[in-house]
Amino acid sequence: MGVIDSVLKLVTWWNNETVGTRLFTARNGQKVGEDEQGNVFYQSRDGKRRWVIYDGEVEASRVSPDWHGWLHHTYDTPPTEAPLPKKSWQKPHSANLTGTPFAYAPSGSLRRAQPAERRDYEAWQPE
Repeated sequence: MGVIDSVLKLVTWWNNETVGTRLFTARNGQKVGEDEQGNVFYQSRDGKRRWVIYDGEVEASRVSPDWHGWLHHTYDTPPTEAPLPKKSWQKPHSANLTGTPFAYAPSGSLRRAQPAERRDYEAWQPE
């Protein structure tokens, strides 16, 4: 990692935490737990503020529902102490692919390599 990359990582939130967040976390943060993706969750000593330091890309959809509920004060106890029961129909987390080449494109979409041929439509032609 070069000097420019190091400086960008320190001052831009999308490259992980900023210097201010790092200092605030060191002074006021109390580590609560870590999820399967390596994200680390903190709370203030009085328990009123909660936040996450992402491991890698800062993307809110990378936070599991368990930790999301804890971050937003839906649950008082973190998932490390009281994990939510998993349902048989629940799928594992997958990344948000919106805006990527792998995003869902229904049949007939112009984003598909071979758009579906429409036989139920005839384009208007001027006479």
